[in-house]
Order: sequence, then structure tokens, then C-alpha cells
Amino acid sequence: MVAQVSETMAHFPPPPSHAASISPHKPIALSFQSPRKIHQPTITSQPINTDTHLCILDKPINSTTYASILDSCTCPNLGEQLHAHTIKSGFHGHEFVETKLLQMYGRCGCVNNASLLFDAMPLRNLYSWTAILNVHLDRGLFDDAVSIFQQLLFDDIGLDFFLFPVVFKVCSGIGMVELGEQLHGMAIKYQFVSNIYVGNALIDMYGKCGYLGDAKKVLQNMHERDRVSWNSMLTACAANGMVYEALEFLERMSLVDSFSPNLVSWSAVIGGFAQNGYDKEAIEMLARMQAEGQKPNARTLASVLPACAKLHKLDLGRELHGYIMRYGFMSNSFVVNGLVDLYRRCGDMRTALKIFSWFSEKNTVSYNTMIVGYCENGEISRAREFFDQMDAAGIKKDIISWNSMLSGFVDNFMYEEALSMFSDLLMVEELESDSFTLGSVLTACADMASLRQGKEIHSYAIAKGLHCNTFVGGALVEMYCKCQDLEAAQMAFDEITENDTATWNALVSGYARCNQIESMQDLLQKMKRDGYEPNIYTWNGIIAGHVENGHHDMAMQLFSELQASDMKPDIYTIGIILPTCSRLITLERGKQIHAVSVRCGYDSHVHIGAALVDMYSKCGSIKYATFAYNRIANPNLVSQNAMLTAYATHGLGEEGVDFFQRMLAMGVRPDHVTFLSVLSACVHAGSVEKGHEFFDLMGYYGLKPTLKHYTCMVDLLSRAGQLHKAYEFIKNMPMEPDSVLWGALLGGCVIHGNVGLGEIAAKRLMELEPSDSGNHVLLANLYAFAGRWSDLARTRQLMKDGGIQKSPGCSWIEDKDEIHAFLASDRSHMRTDEIYATLNTLNLHMKRDPVISQ
Repeated sequence: MVAQVSETMAHFPPPPSHAASISPHKPIALSFQSPRKIHQPTITSQPINTDTHLCILDKPINSTTYASILDSCTCPNLGEQLHAHTIKSGFHGHEFVETKLLQMYGRCGCVNNASLLFDAMPLRNLYSWTAILNVHLDRGLFDDAVSIFQQLLFDDIGLDFFLFPVVFKVCSGIGMVELGEQLHGMAIKYQFVSNIYVGNALIDMYGKCGYLGDAKKVLQNMHERDRVSWNSMLTACAANGMVYEALEFLERMSLVDSFSPNLVSWSAVIGGFAQNGYDKEAIEMLARMQAEGQKPNARTLASVLPACAKLHKLDLGRELHGYIMRYGFMSNSFVVNGLVDLYRRCGDMRTALKIFSWFSEKNTVSYNTMIVGYCENGEISRAREFFDQMDAAGIKKDIISWNSMLSGFVDNFMYEEALSMFSDLLMVEELESDSFTLGSVLTACADMASLRQGKEIHSYAIAKGLHCNTFVGGALVEMYCKCQDLEAAQMAFDEITENDTATWNALVSGYARCNQIESMQDLLQKMKRDGYEPNIYTWNGIIAGHVENGHHDMAMQLFSELQASDMKPDIYTIGIILPTCSRLITLERGKQIHAVSVRCGYDSHVHIGAALVDMYSKCGSIKYATFAYNRIANPNLVSQNAMLTAYATHGLGEEGVDFFQRMLAMGVRPDHVTFLSVLSACVHAGSVEKGHEFFDLMGYYGLKPTLKHYTCMVDLLSRAGQLHKAYEFIKNMPMEPDSVLWGALLGGCVIHGNVGLGEIAAKRLMELEPSDSGNHVLLANLYAFAGRWSDLARTRQLMKDGGIQKSPGCSWIEDKDEIHAFLASDRSHMRTDEIYATLNTLNLHMKRDPVISQ
């Protein structure tokens, strides 16, 4: 937000240049105890020689000349020389000159010099006191400023209106509204409150202390208002989150007092909207501001850029970037940082890097922004490069630098690297791990199910007193739950000083994931009794627990209950429940959940889109899978792999190969899953040449083929009839083949009737899986194909002697959101009698119908 503190004082008139104009009013007694003396004046007497002349200028020097020189001085060393010259020239003890010296020291940030000078002043008037107050105020030394003001009251110095805006700013700095109210009373008593500068300062003070009602009363009771008065009020509203009230004051200032909003007015409102999360509204206000003929400045743009970043409005961000370049705002560090943040949030790290390299001030904040950007965009190696460069550039890493890198490793599933970095951090003596550090490393331990390391970090948290922290405690609960140690999770939960809904959710979802459903229900009731109502994250944790433990029907039921409740599913709920539809092969329920995601606007999200593609593919609808893929706004590698796998699963080999080639043309860098899917597509397309080409291409992308990739190649060669090549391929593999690979070769031998190789493959299969009926059946089919009936009979006898039975065929139908599964000769269905009665009736009709019977 654009804070307009300086504007109030910018309209404040300079005090008279001589002490003779001091107001005769005396201070009233406030509810202070006798203050400690911050400044003990030293009374001295020095004659003032007004005829002294400065040799450099070779003309007489008087107080006005000194004032002119001191007003333009911003160099501490030069200021000290001028101070020495005033003493040498006999101006020691001159109230006007020494007040100017106080102002100069304040401008140069020399608090000690100003204090020493003030202590030595033999005569101090109200302007001297105001100057020393400003010195401490400008450096944020509010407590000392209060003590100085107390001493001023006890020194029986007459007060004037220009002191009050300064002290009101002190009240704002420490949030001491009680003192502000007492000063307000003094201003009323001595009729200073009618002064427009005092009134504006009162509005500012009440606003910064959060007392908007009092600020409104001051504005309403002011006999005279200016644009600053209105701006102070709308700034106060915006600063306290009352953004629409700020907008109301923006509109009222022109209606009531005929003051059209200026740049300060618009910037305050726009900044208020942006800082309070009204990102869309902030952008709309910027457009309205321009329509009103006001051009934004650097501060206005710096407040809008984060709104563009959060909304991922890259096109608008680029327009603002162009405007910033045209109007020369790239020298403003806030604008530059805002642009870097915009591009990194929108995933355009190339542009972010250019701005960082050319315009950013190289400091800890700018480096941290780049590190976070690369981590968020999955470029963890580039993030590590920037992290390492900080030492070489002489830039000190802070705990945020380490936490950003740790979080990046965890978010990119590089858990070992995260734990190693945590060990390195412990060796840095000047840095202390905080709750965010421990939260990241505990997440790594949880996802690795590394109970031992998790306990070590728990011990470290206890030593640092962080185990009671809500954030760390919640991470400990989650870690122990994922490591299946519910007793330790409960103990960690009990040690948290202030539990909240998030920590309760961690414990409830932990019980659900550990399949402790009954205990989870009891815990849920206790959570409600303690005053914490379950939210959507509670539901998500419970549903996820049922899904992970295979309770898919119950998960679907819970999802239906959630829809019937006051809460609505979020994007994570949709992502959790869609795989359940895939596993239950329930297309209709999948369509219903797809409809929910469309209504909520989630279907274009890349992760939901990928889950929809996977669900439709597994439920047998390549048409809807393609439709879901085409709805994704910005497909990533995961969603592209899902679509490629869908083509392979449905036997659309040529379409899969074409899709893969389009991926490469777009510059997509494939991974192991991509090549596994495209090799499967080649199997269905029967394209041996393409299969070899893609298999060899893995090395180009630095990918080492796994056993699954070799299995795809064996399947491809076997189905194409190149059985001996397939067998040679197996013998030259750098790893031992498994049963799936030998099964692929045996399947090819059955198709092409190669009994010799088939027997070799079958022998290896039976060594690996002697009880698998499918292997015996394949071998029996091979003997039948070759007409070797005695071998066929021998194989069946071996199955009979070994008690190996062929797995019965299975089919299922979906009716009214329920799945009905049937096995051959199965009588386990609850409506078996009705089913077989209907089947007998159909058989009778078929036998009686002459057309069917023929």
C-alpha cells in the first residue's frame, strides 16, 4: 500500500525563524509519572559575534547564512565541520543555528550527534524540542521520543500547533492510542484541533492505531478540510482492510468538498485492495484510475504487480512492464522486485532472469526471489546454482535462503538432498533453524517414512523449544502418522501449546490413512467437542485415507455426503476422488465428478485435467479422455504423459506415436514415463523401426532404460514375429529379466507358433512363478497351436497335480452408481436367484424363437 505519511507533513508550514513567536500556552498535566531525564541541559554562556566571517566565502556570516548552508547539507562529515565552525565563530548557544544543526544531524541520521548537541544547548525553545523529536522519530526510536516529549512537558515550555503532528506520529509508531487521545484533548482545549495540519495528523494517528471510528469523527468535525484530509482517511481505511470504505471516501471527497482524487488517493485505494487480497479489484481500480486521467507512478505499479502475479496474468504483467520501461521506473527497486516476482510466479524464469541480471539490486531478497522461482518451476539445479552464487557474490545467506532451498528440494521429491542441506545448515553458527526449516525437513522424513531421522529432528526441535510450535507440532504429527506410529503422533499432538484446526486435521487424517477408521471417528467427535469444526481439509484427509486403504465405495459415499453438506469440494477433493472412479471403473460417477469440476472451474487446471484423462482412459472412453485433455489450459509433462498412456492403453498406436512427435516438436523434455508410454504405443502400432528409434532416443535425453522399457521392446519384437531378435535382446540386457518380460516373449511365441523359444520362455516363467495358472495356459495354447496334443495333456495334468486352477473370467456392469461384478459360475451376488431366473427365461425365449435357434 502506498502510505502517505509524508504528504501530511509536506503541507505542514515551516516554523518561524525566531523564538519570539512561541505560543504562550502552557502544558496541562497528563497521566505520566515523573520522566527520567533523557537530556540534561548544560548551561553555558558564550558571546555571539555576528561580525565573524568565513574565510572561504570572504564575507560576514550570520545565522541566516548558516541556516541556508545547513538546510542543504546531507553529508555527516561536512555537517560536523560546519558545527565546529559555528562554535569557532561564536554561535554556540544560538537557538536558531543550533536548531538548524539538530535538523541537519537528523537528516544525516546522526542521532548521537544530535543528542549530544541538544544536551549541550543552554537555551532550548519549542523548535529545538520539535527538531530532536523528529530526529528520533525518523529513526524509529519511538520510546525515546515519548520520553523526550514527557521531559518537554515538565520543562514548562509553551506549546504550539506544529508540535502535535510530530507527537501524533510518535503515537502511531508505537500504537499508543491512549497518549494520542490525551494529546487530542489538549489540542481541543487550546483550540489547536481546528488547525488543518493537526486534524490531518489526528486522522492519520487514529487510522494507524486501528481506531477508524475516531478518525471518521475527526474528519467529520473538521471546519476546514483539504485533499490531504480525505487521503489520510481513505489511507486509514485501506490500511485496516476496509477497502470498500476507502473506495467510498474516494468517491465522497469530490461530492462533499469538490476535491478530485489525485495520485495519492488512487494509489492508497489500489494498494489497499492489493494488500488485502482483492487482486482482481486492484487491477480494475488501476484501469479506472487511468480512465479518470491519472497516470500511475512507480509506487502504484509496485502495489499492482503482486496482484497480477497472484492471478497469473502474464499478458497484463507484460503490458505493465512496457509502461514501466517507457516511463523510466526501472530504477525503482520495488518495481523491479515486483516484475521479477510476477514472471517467476507465471513460470517465465527466462524473463525473470533477464530483469534480475540487468536491473535488480543484488541483495539477499533478490537472490531469494530467484531461488524460490526456480524451485517452484521445478528447476532445482538452477536454484542451487543461485544459492551457491551468493557466497561468491559476497551476499550473506539468511534463513529464508536456506528455507527456500530446503522447501524446493522437498517439493521436488529430493528428500535426501533436503536432509543433507539441513545438516549443512546446522554447521552455520550465525543462523538458527526456525519453524519453517523444521517443517520442511519433517515433511521429507514423512514422505520417506524415515522414522529414525524424524525422531532425531523431533529431539532437535525439543532442544530448541520448537516442538510446541503449532506449525512444527503439526509436521511432527503428520510425520509420525505417515510412519504408522500413531502413539507418537498423539504424544506430539498433546505437546502443542495451541492446537488449531490444521493440527487436528493432521491427526484425524493420520488415523484415516493408518486405517484406524473407528478411532478416527472418535477423534473427530473430540475435535468438535474442543470447539474445532471440520473444514474441507478435514474431509479431504478422511477421504484420502479411505482411498489409500482401498475403501473406494466408502470414499465415494463420503464424497456424496460432502456435496450434501454446507461445504463444497475444492480442487484437492476432486484430485483425491477421481482415482477412485478409475479403480472402480465407474464411468457415470466419473462424469458426475467431472461436471462438479467444470462448475467449480477446476477442469482446466493441469492436475485435475491429467486425473480426468487418466480416469476416462481407465474407464474405457478415449473420446472423453481427449476432450478432458483439450480443456487443460497449460498442459505439462504429467498431463501429456497421461494422454499418451491413454492412446497406448486403447491400442491407438499410431495416434500415440504422432502425439509423442508433437510433444518433441514443442520442445517438451520427455521422462521415463513418456518413453514407456510411446514404446507401448509402438507395440500396438506394430512399428518396430519407430520403437528402436525411440528406445535409442532415451540416451539423448540422459535417461537410462529400466526393465519396463526393455519389456516393451521384447513385446514389440515378439508381436512382430522377430522372436530370435527378441531373445538376443533379452540375453544382452544389463539386468535380469522378470516374469513379465518372459511372458511377453512367450506370448509372441504363441502368436507365431515358435514352440522351441516358447518352451524356453515357459521354463523361465515357471521357475519365477510356479503357481501362476496363466503361464501354464499360455504354454498349453502353444502346444495346441502346434498340434502337440500329448504335451498339451501333460501340461494340463501338471496343473491338476499342482492344484493350479485357471482364474475365472470376470465381467461387471454399472447400474445406478453401483458396480456389479460377476465371475464364471459365480453365485455370490445377493440377487443370484433373480439373475439365474432371468437367464433361464431368456434361454427359453431363445430356444422358442426360430430365428435365434437357427
